[in-house]
Amino acid sequence: MNPWAGEVAIVVDGERRIAKLTLGALAELEAALGAGSLLEIAERFEAGRFTSRDVLMLVVAGLRGGGWDGTAETLMTAEIAGGPVGAARAAAELLARAFAVPEAS
Repeated sequence: MNPWAGEVAIVVDGERRIAKLTLGALAELEAALGAGSLLEIAERFEAGRFTSRDVLMLVVAGLRGGGWDGTAETLMTAEIAGGPVGAARAAAELLARAFAVPEAS
């Protein structure tokens, strides 16, 4: 896993997967949430106003960006390590890493 590339590890049904928000995954996320912008989604998380659907769709988008070919329906019946709190933590981390600017060396 490479956090500098925006990657986050998520354990789904006992299998460790790498998630990241690629441009395509972000576009899919905006459409799935009906958000006007990525900033709107990030603001929901920063203000603690996110819904379980926001978390689910963020995790799905991140997993798909990492190469997973599942769907939201698949993830709804899966076990995510840490439960809902673990999923929310991973979703917030995905957003934070997607918008982090690498430090100059």
